[in-house]
Amino acid sequence: MALKRKLALVNLSTGEIDIQEISRELREKYIGGRGLDIYLLYTHLKPGTDPLSAGNVCCISAGILGGTPASASARTHIMAKSPLTGLLGSANMGGFFAPELRYAGFDHLVITGASKTPVYLWIHNGEIEIRDASHLWGQDTFDTQEAICEELDDPEIKSMAIGVAGENLVRFANVVTSHKNAAGRTGMGAVLGSKNLKAVAVRGTMDIGIAKPEETIEYNRKVIKRIVSTKFAQIMQKWGTMFIYGVTNSTGLIRTRNFQENQLDNSEMIECEEIEKHAEGTAGCFGCQIHCRHRYVIKDGKYAGTYDEGPEYTTQGAFGAEIGCRDFGTILYGNHLVNKLGMDTLEIGSMISWAMELYEKGIITKKDTKGLALEFGNEEAAIEMTRQIAHREGFGDILADGPKGAIKRLPKEAAKYCIHVKGLSNLHSDERPTPSLALGIATGSRGSDHLRSRPALDLYHLPEPLLRKIYGYPVPYDGPLTSDYHDYEGKPWMVMWQEMVYMAVDCVGVCKYHTVFLSPSMPSFDEFSKWLELIAGIELTPLQVWEVAERAYNLERLFNIREGLTRDDDWLVDRYFDEKTTRGLDVAANRCISRPKFKKMIDKYYTHHGWDNKGNPKKETLKRLDIEDLVS
Repeated sequence: MALKRKLALVNLSTGEIDIQEISRELREKYIGGRGLDIYLLYTHLKPGTDPLSAGNVCCISAGILGGTPASASARTHIMAKSPLTGLLGSANMGGFFAPELRYAGFDHLVITGASKTPVYLWIHNGEIEIRDASHLWGQDTFDTQEAICEELDDPEIKSMAIGVAGENLVRFANVVTSHKNAAGRTGMGAVLGSKNLKAVAVRGTMDIGIAKPEETIEYNRKVIKRIVSTKFAQIMQKWGTMFIYGVTNSTGLIRTRNFQENQLDNSEMIECEEIEKHAEGTAGCFGCQIHCRHRYVIKDGKYAGTYDEGPEYTTQGAFGAEIGCRDFGTILYGNHLVNKLGMDTLEIGSMISWAMELYEKGIITKKDTKGLALEFGNEEAAIEMTRQIAHREGFGDILADGPKGAIKRLPKEAAKYCIHVKGLSNLHSDERPTPSLALGIATGSRGSDHLRSRPALDLYHLPEPLLRKIYGYPVPYDGPLTSDYHDYEGKPWMVMWQEMVYMAVDCVGVCKYHTVFLSPSMPSFDEFSKWLELIAGIELTPLQVWEVAERAYNLERLFNIREGLTRDDDWLVDRYFDEKTTRGLDVAANRCISRPKFKKMIDKYYTHHGWDNKGNPKKETLKRLDIEDLVS
């Protein structure tokens, strides 16, 4: 049965491995994936632990639906205390690792301690070994995975690995499986690097077992038919997330030249259609019908011959608009380089564009950059700085510490120009015209975030009756809702609702693109509930799935508070309030966020959550969610 996957506690300091059952009680309270991970992290990590010390705890998991007929049930979650923010560290990736982990008999790994020498974990059909990885240290993420397959003589092994950035403790180093799939945010690669854990390799042939197989197949057929019939899915099948760039840039919702503009002009050459010149077909994750990423080979120019998969919308921003680049080859090569070196593409784009604005303003000079001209549009400088950051060379060593760390090492006036929340850099979107999206990045549990609470549907001008149908279920809501995305009213509930659906989908282990994110017709709480019943044999109503999500989200909040979070951290940098947008259509131009209205939004957001005016969960909230005993 799907409930029979195990939990393994691995102590890298001692070599001890303890394999345990996961109780049904924990399943019903947290389901799995991100939900159970926050329970494990909260209960295993000592408060105040240095994120790069042996005392940090790293949780790696598959959702409870991973590797089953549920649509796109491929997501792997990684959680630890973040070396980038000092708060909750959490990242998620697709591919084939999570299903393989489940076929090998495990749903959750809790990794503690640190090895004295490089190692990797080898997990296969209920067994776990700690193996020497000295020969892998220094290799990139791609070569590491290939070397493990060769060493263990099995091309079907699925590995997640860190690159040189993780080894060098770059605070936004990521973890990569295959070529494209990356657990990018909050520096989980640095956590593994600090533990001398180069990779986790898995291979399994164990049957998961489906509670009601015939009903599962029939039900999933209907869900998949609905998913692929949506216009969103059909666009994603052709262009992947790159299609978003043209829409948002033409409107004026793109952060450009760090934060100085909100639209990149004359940028047709970096829009999604350009991939046709290099594409070699598309690929998808386990169980996915959309296949949203391109396999590509750069056909010409100085990067000719480079193979990879992608790029995502985020990389169009990171190596495009943010640094003022209009060369698609640079975007494709930048995508390849960060995957290979093992770094978060969002942080790379934001940190380099910040440095470029500092260079433009004379706050840093060629003396600081060792002669590198960090000018907007200097694509070669951006690529070189990416390499320097991964290897902690020159000025790259400063940027490798992320926003919080770099601010401490630069002139005082540099802080004003860094676009981040809680130490996590923003996506390349510009939220000044969209208060709901601004609220989402300000309050996100891991920092500035577009994958934890973004009510992207707010951009669609959907009629109020449809909005009420979506946002009034499974918890009734009779407050204000409006299809005007400039409005501040009703948006706190939309943000909270999206938090709950994104937490739920991270618990079950399904891709966010197969849920209510960019299309109102995608699966939501009803489907999660039905999948859990048919596949895992857990009967939770849609409302109970919401309660699981709410419980886990409040535990993330408690974790952050325990690590020093205050209300002041749920805020935006001053530029959001003080500088108006300069470009775009009328709906986006000449816009900024109102401080008084934004403060009221946060007050209402806290009220919806059952938190006090400082953002602390109230006692009655903890009691209702049955987590009061976890709070000291």
